[in-house]
Amino acid sequence: MKRLFILLLLPMLLLTACKKDKVDASSTKAFQESINDMASSLPTLKQIKFNEALYILKTFGVEGKNDIEKLKNLGALLEGKNVQQILSLADQVAQQNNIAWTSTGPPSLGEMNIFGDEKAAEHDPNDVSASSLAIAVNPIMRDSVNGAQALQIVPRLLDSKGQNVSFTGAGLETILEVFNNGNKLLTAKNMMQDNNFRGFTLKLSSLPKDKIPDDKIDITVTVKTSAKTYKMSKIGVEVNPNALFTPAPAASTEDTDTTDATTSETTGTETTTAEPPGTDPKNTVSKFLGNLSSQNFKAAYDASQNPAWGSYDRFSNPTSGFGAVKNINVKNISTTSTSSSAASVNATYDVKDKEGKTTSLHVTFGLKNVNGEWKITSYKIN
Repeated sequence: MKRLFILLLLPMLLLTACKKDKVDASSTKAFQESINDMASSLPTLKQIKFNEALYILKTFGVEGKNDIEKLKNLGALLEGKNVQQILSLADQVAQQNNIAWTSTGPPSLGEMNIFGDEKAAEHDPNDVSASSLAIAVNPIMRDSVNGAQALQIVPRLLDSKGQNVSFTGAGLETILEVFNNGNKLLTAKNMMQDNNFRGFTLKLSSLPKDKIPDDKIDITVTVKTSAKTYKMSKIGVEVNPNALFTPAPAASTEDTDTTDATTSETTGTETTTAEPPGTDPKNTVSKFLGNLSSQNFKAAYDASQNPAWGSYDRFSNPTSGFGAVKNINVKNISTTSTSSSAASVNATYDVKDKEGKTTSLHVTFGLKNVNGEWKITSYKIN
């Protein structure tokens, strides 16, 4: 009898051992199977929060022209991560996008499945029926001397009578775009869970003054339900020119490059001469941080091929990207590992944002060699 029990127990143990506890994104099928394995090991309520976290990350954490691209980029972002790491990452993305969601809160987004439902649900919380979209734009954060410092942009879904549509528990992707004379200046995302949505707070300091010569902007808001996309624009919205951002002159990097090429680092009795610019991956990280510090975001973005950062608009976004950086004080940069094709660089530095808050960071940059040039491919805050 004991032997029979052991024989019956072995297949169960083998089945349990085969279940994955980390994301395997080697293929779409492997990605889905690993996510299902991870979810099946959780209590029911945590399964729901785990699915909500995946939805947050797919909707706001990665870019993509379509669902397939988003899934691919999400897989790259989550590769090797466990449940707790995914929940923590979703918390960060929600906070960056001012979304009222936390991994420790109660379920709030209804039935969410990033791979699509095999069977139609009895009720889809994102199937919100409306006739139109309206947006209200109001100046806020007024200064008695300098005037309004921000705009509050609030979208509302309306029925055929122009009344607010009542709904709750949704996760509607809501996109804000700001233009001047057809040139896109900013893109931000948020999630509308009900029609009491607080909207977007657009700080005028996030908009470059030299790109708004007439002191007016055009605002477009898009709300996506499961069946329809609603879009509304406000043209010629006046902004306070005194609150717009004026970039500081770009700092010259020539002196830094010369120092890197000629300075020797001494440890004990051993002296190592720094390699010429471009051959050491830490030079790429140094220039990347220098460009962020001088608000040269295009040059910083061009030094990377990191799928987690998505498009340039997302990378330079002042709400959820690097656009909030005012300056960076680098304390230390060191190459921890390198080969002909890949490298790892650690950097310790202080970041001061445009609101005056300073944060100390220790970051590991992953890089790859692309045609003789090092590109940043990953960014991990330790």
